Amino acid sequence: MFSVYGKVGRIFRGSMEELQKVNPTAASARSKRIAIIGQGGGGGRGTPSEFAALLAQADQDVAHRAAVAAYAQTVKPDPVRHPLSTVADIMSRKVISIAEDATVGAAWDILARAQVGQAPVLGSDGLVVGMLSRADLMPADRLPGAHSHALVWQALQMQPVGEVMATPIPCVDPATDIRRVAQVMLDTGLPGLPVADEDGQVIGFVARSDILRAVVADPPLDLWT
Repeated sequence: MFSVYGKVGRIFRGSMEELQKVNPTAASARSKRIAIIGQGGGGGRGTPSEFAALLAQADQDVAHRAAVAAYAQTVKPDPVRHPLSTVADIMSRKVISIAEDATVGAAWDILARAQVGQAPVLGSDGLVVGMLSRADLMPADRLPGAHSHALVWQALQMQPVGEVMATPIPCVDPATDIRRVAQVMLDTGLPGLPVADEDGQVIGFVARSDILRAVVADPPLDLWT
């Protein structure tokens, strides 16, 4: 289930097929992630059998054996995995948002500190009114010239976010099938969508990168059940 929110509130709620009749919104920049570096002598992650072998080799070294055993106890078992099929399975629950009355300069700082390329814009009631990306903040056709007066740059940074954001914007229900949200991203050109509950409150964000991470997860996406 999808909803569309704008400055006047929710203007649509329905299926993906019905959403496709709504005019697409502008695309925004993608975020990036940092890869995890494994452990172990060869660059890979140590296995329980490797720890057991190391303990056996340390029989004559009480101090060594105690240290290795203590380290082995810190290794937590892999969490129970379940098939990933809905937005709730892959969405980010820590949401970076921007107030509609924030300035362009303040919004740029928020995105830079969070290291994200886009964020939902919320009105005074906490509901989504639009989406803001770095591309929206500094579009080439609005940038002052290289020799423009400093006051021109200051005026650009003092513009309210509500004047430059993309609106209206689609939101997705957490129970929505991952294939459907992926299709909406393709249709709109957006690299991510806010996840909202039935009252329109933002409870998460699902990005293209979240879907890509799920594709390579073990177990993989459960797309066909």
